Amino acid sequence: MSLSQLQLKLLQEFERGLDPQHPARSRISARVLGYGEISTVFEIQTEALRGLAFKRLPLFNDEHEVERYRTAFVEYNRLLEQEIGIHLPPQDDASFRNPAGRLIFYIVQKQLPAASMGNRALRALSREDALVLVRRVLQELRKVWAFNRRQHRVQVAIDGQISNWSIEGYPDHPPLEQASLLYVDTSTPLFRVEGVEQLDPELFLRSAPSFLVWILRLLFLKDVVNRYYDFHLVAVDLVANFYKEQKPDLVPDAVQVVNEFLAGEAAELGVNPIDEKQVRDYYREDALIWSLYLAMRKIDRFIRTELLHGEYPYILPEQIKR
Repeated sequence: MSLSQLQLKLLQEFERGLDPQHPARSRISARVLGYGEISTVFEIQTEALRGLAFKRLPLFNDEHEVERYRTAFVEYNRLLEQEIGIHLPPQDDASFRNPAGRLIFYIVQKQLPAASMGNRALRALSREDALVLVRRVLQELRKVWAFNRRQHRVQVAIDGQISNWSIEGYPDHPPLEQASLLYVDTSTPLFRVEGVEQLDPELFLRSAPSFLVWILRLLFLKDVVNRYYDFHLVAVDLVANFYKEQKPDLVPDAVQVVNEFLAGEAAELGVNPIDEKQVRDYYREDALIWSLYLAMRKIDRFIRTELLHGEYPYILPEQIKR
């Protein structure tokens, strides 16, 4: 997929009139599709951009950083699709400066049906099918660590939580056992070549309040990055996410599905089993950290916009249900 010149011009026009605090009130209205911890996904409500989902990354200081990120982004997607066999939605990217002179990078994907997203489907599926979906996600994740195990020059990481997957064709899909899954969270291109991280980890800190950067760098940055290279922790995160999606009743069975998978289909990877206490403790710690982080970002937004009368370029949710 590639953006036409008209679509690129409209995207630039949208950026010129964007109100980050109230996207729906922008000169060209936007509807938020989902919030991540770092970035926001939305649709731009104009006919020429219909059917596209936009992820906005206002993280970069100069063109060199943009090009370094784009290079990592393109290669990460190539690795996932061509080397590993993970299916991705059609996508493109664009970057330019906004009226304030800030470099903005957009990832543009074909918009997928909301009902097909894993977290939405999870609430509609039967208990049996929900556990089939867990196993299907694990099968996709296994491809990543099988690739990493086959060779040691390149090591790829992935965030496997349920909301990062779309069930192709859902709800009018073939049985889940045969349905293709699409991985949508391509904006964090984490992979290492000869042990060297190809994404600048400091980008994770750009959206953080300046008064928190040092402690985040010291205490959390390395751990947050490293967790996505560890199949065991990715599996814990996958199941822990069920608490956020208001499906705690599925956690015990999901833990069993994960452990059966790790001992069976993925036995050659030698991944340790997970347990319910680990999942619960992981979720509580993760939810506390991200809730505090969002609260601090709102304080930072208030200081920048209300006290200093400056720009706050990030789009924040009012609250995230956990």
